[in-house]
Amino acid sequence: MKDVHIAVGSAVIALFAATGLWGAWRWWRVEPSQLFWRLLRTSQVVLLIQIALGGVLLIEGKKTPSLHILYGLLPVAVSFVAEQLRISSAEMILASQGFESAAEVGERPAEEQQSVVLSILRRELGVMTLAALVIAALAARAAMTAG
Repeated sequence: MKDVHIAVGSAVIALFAATGLWGAWRWWRVEPSQLFWRLLRTSQVVLLIQIALGGVLLIEGKKTPSLHILYGLLPVAVSFVAEQLRISSAEMILASQGFESAAEVGERPAEEQQSVVLSILRRELGVMTLAALVIAALAARAAMTAG
């Protein structure tokens, strides 16, 4: 079981790092990416599997440094906070551009609507990209503190 935990942990680091790098590239180029979101959601599922495996190891009585557990669980908190920021991205963009609601954007010319939507998508991409990179670093740190 420990070997599976190590293998899945390595996959978590690699997936989140790849997701973060891909997201950074697409953010820099101002290009939305469906692949980024698929990679991110896959990474999050693998993270949950990793945490479940770690929980099984703890239940089996494996001794683990507290720091390893902390670094192993922090990615869930980072992901949760990032999702909340992503959800509020639309409101932040609308407010910064002087719109009171999404309906107000719908009354604007198509080019302006497209610009607002692209700004929202870019903000969401940026928030989740940063979260992916932080999670990759935390997962790597968890690996370094394993006993």
